[in-house]
Amino acid sequence: MFVITKPIGLQLPGMRRRDMTKDVIVIIGAGGIGQAIARRQGFGKTVLLADANEQTLAQAAADMTQASYAVVTQRVDVSSRASVRALAEAAAAHGPVLQLVNTAGLSPNMAPVKKLLEVDLYGSAVVFEEFGKVIAPGGAGLIISSMAGHMMRQLPEADERQLASVPADELLALPFLQPEAVPNTLVAYMVAKRANILRVQAEAIKWGERGARVNAISPGIIVTPLAAHELNSEIGDIYRAMVEASPAKRMAPPDEIAVAASFLLGPDAGFITGSDLLIDGGVIAAMRAGKLPTPG
Repeated sequence: MFVITKPIGLQLPGMRRRDMTKDVIVIIGAGGIGQAIARRQGFGKTVLLADANEQTLAQAAADMTQASYAVVTQRVDVSSRASVRALAEAAAAHGPVLQLVNTAGLSPNMAPVKKLLEVDLYGSAVVFEEFGKVIAPGGAGLIISSMAGHMMRQLPEADERQLASVPADELLALPFLQPEAVPNTLVAYMVAKRANILRVQAEAIKWGERGARVNAISPGIIVTPLAAHELNSEIGDIYRAMVEASPAKRMAPPDEIAVAASFLLGPDAGFITGSDLLIDGGVIAAMRAGKLPTPG
């Protein structure tokens, strides 16, 4: 038996300071999918949980701490660059930022067009930009987008190029994102999620300069409190029709998204960057086959 008699926390001979610092995984959004990914990815690392809702954040942190994870928390508003920058700086202060997962977002039934675009479109771009400055070499980022980004028809080429590469602080001033051009929250949501996919492609180039990767997952209907809110709303029948028309004919638990996230964040996906993984049980396939109407 080999026994270390030196107290834990002291530096052993030959041990570098880097060896004593835990890698950091940042999870933005402490809801069902965020927690599932945090639990799968976070053991043995410092998990920095961030959310706009302090009550949700505190409960998620308490549950994970009780399960022996090393958790720190910070409130974040992704629609504020200052708030996201503070989060990125805090993450880097804890250690090498090995993984970033952004699950923050509002659904079409939760906010007006302006707020939805601020969070789902602008906020996502700001997170890419700020964490692109601190992600560690060999690190990986992931945004949890939505199958809604695959529902709409392709935008004009010039518009898609701008969604991909215009600096985040200029995005909401684009003409095709003005109120008269975005008639309702569903259109706003689809455009924002389309932008997430395009943004990942552009950010992959910038993150690659640091030796890091970035990808997206576009989930379908996942069994979370957010999905329950939508299913119980006036558009609930649309969601149920999607499930019924899909080849899988079911919704999915957050753990199925966490499994895919683990792959994309890990070394086995080292050749994958700038990509989007659609995990929807075949809803988009059913749309393409004419079994569901195309929104918009």
